[in-house]
Amino acid sequence: MTTRRSILSSLLLTATLVLLTSGCARPSPTTRSAPPSPAPSVGGAVASAEPVASGIGIDLLHAGGNAADAAVAVALALAVVHPQAGNLGGGGFAVARAGGRLMALDFRETAPAAARPDMFLDPQGKLRPDTSFYGGLAAGVPGSPAGLYALHRRLGRLPWQRVVTPAERLARDGFRVTARLHDAIEEEKELLARFPEIAAVWMPGGRSRDEGETVRLPDLADTLRAYGDRGPEAITGGPIAAAIAGAARQYGGVLTTADLAAYEPAWREPLRFSAFGWRFASMPLPSSGGVIVAQGMAMLERLGWDRLPPGSADRAHLLAEVWRRSYADRYLLGDPRTTEATLHSLLDPAWIATRVDGIDRLTASLSAGIMPWPGRNRTILVEGDREPGATTHLSVIDGAGDLVALTTTLNGWFGCGVHVPGAGFVLNNEMDDFVTAPGHPNYFGLIQGVANAVGPGKRMLSSMSPVLGWRGTEAIVIGSPGGSRIPTATMQVLLDLIVDGQAAASAVERPRIHHQWLPDQILMEKDALSPEARAELVRRGHLVKDATWRIGEVGVARILADGGREAAADSRGPGGAAVEPGHP
Repeated sequence: MTTRRSILSSLLLTATLVLLTSGCARPSPTTRSAPPSPAPSVGGAVASAEPVASGIGIDLLHAGGNAADAAVAVALALAVVHPQAGNLGGGGFAVARAGGRLMALDFRETAPAAARPDMFLDPQGKLRPDTSFYGGLAAGVPGSPAGLYALHRRLGRLPWQRVVTPAERLARDGFRVTARLHDAIEEEKELLARFPEIAAVWMPGGRSRDEGETVRLPDLADTLRAYGDRGPEAITGGPIAAAIAGAARQYGGVLTTADLAAYEPAWREPLRFSAFGWRFASMPLPSSGGVIVAQGMAMLERLGWDRLPPGSADRAHLLAEVWRRSYADRYLLGDPRTTEATLHSLLDPAWIATRVDGIDRLTASLSAGIMPWPGRNRTILVEGDREPGATTHLSVIDGAGDLVALTTTLNGWFGCGVHVPGAGFVLNNEMDDFVTAPGHPNYFGLIQGVANAVGPGKRMLSSMSPVLGWRGTEAIVIGSPGGSRIPTATMQVLLDLIVDGQAAASAVERPRIHHQWLPDQILMEKDALSPEARAELVRRGHLVKDATWRIGEVGVARILADGGREAAADSRGPGGAAVEPGHP
């Protein structure tokens, strides 16, 4: 990463408990009159990938909005200022607690109606290079326009247009390019150069946008204006839908206007679990992240992980062994309609006990010998430490104690590279999250099974892991980007919070490790383990490698035991955290 990023990290997020009052939530002059807002709240907290987006969330809360209003406003702001990951052309998950009720919203992308299991193979049955990652064929049907609207419609308090307006203003009036965005453009020059439409926005004249440069996105502003006026139909129907389908088709895709019109988000029963005296809710299928976190926490509690010394080889060894088994079980998961294992079966206490019984506390298992439930296995070994992908997470708490954990994704930075002319946003490349060829790992090195094969209308398996946790009056809202590293990053910060009692700021900053079954290796951020602990893991049979990319970028909002609020955003991004003025 560049020196600029390091400087910005240290300046913005040394403490991460930041007060932001940007004033971006005021209605624009063209906004229709609305009923008076509710009284300002007290006690909101927001963490997201960008300070300006978190500030918008705080403004919405202080203007009388609730957690859902703020979450949607932050997500839309990220679609403007964090375009490599924030999106209208992707999808995501949200887990919410409102009025004491728990809800989970699935607005994951889906495969187009014309999608087929062999769509990425050549006549000889071999994977056609890059087709699942670049260009129109890589694009799934976007879920964000309908999903964000559905979240607000069910749980929001402020008028819809008022929630959308701050993002529209950012796009129309302009924003400054951050070090993170500049670096993303530099790192994805090859991708951007493939597609003239997106290159014209982020590499005008072949030059990457400079850090600090002001960028205005009038096409995106117009799209957001229409979205605020008419809801998702402004994007999934009419001229914008035609432009989406046309752009995908121009670059070899099969996405149609009928696919866009037919898309519907799904409200699902949250995945609930308990560990270490806390109760949790996360996403069910098509998220694999929730079950990985739930399985891992259940196994660690059974193993007495909380009684082992922090930072020890013993703790790291058990983390690797637990994740090795959870990611092996992931092999059987997929769209809820086609999954080969249910979440109930994978979280059954008898299966957790079986997994724990197979762990040797002093010797590393071999991943090739770890079979997924109920006993099938693939012994394909893959190498690499890939860039962590274009996902972004936000955590919100409002003054009433309602909670929203929301994670959205394009999959790769700038998605498939296809920029929609006149609409101002890029399409995702989520089709790579399916099994694109038998035995072939996806971009993040994950080996997946037939339950996650490409099929028309299917939702591809995801690692996104938005999580809510509570114990008495305390609460935690947490999640992360990072592809296959999302569950492990989220879980480590949770453990720091609920087992070791760390403050949110120190928990998100602590260096982390990662294991995902295959490849059979522990990835380690700098200083995650002492030299002695690393040597002990090697002695026990682990392959330990230095991570060349960050392991997650965790965002936390939290209600403390005394009623106070805490928010922390990971400086790996760097992100931005904000606590509403006047919080308890």
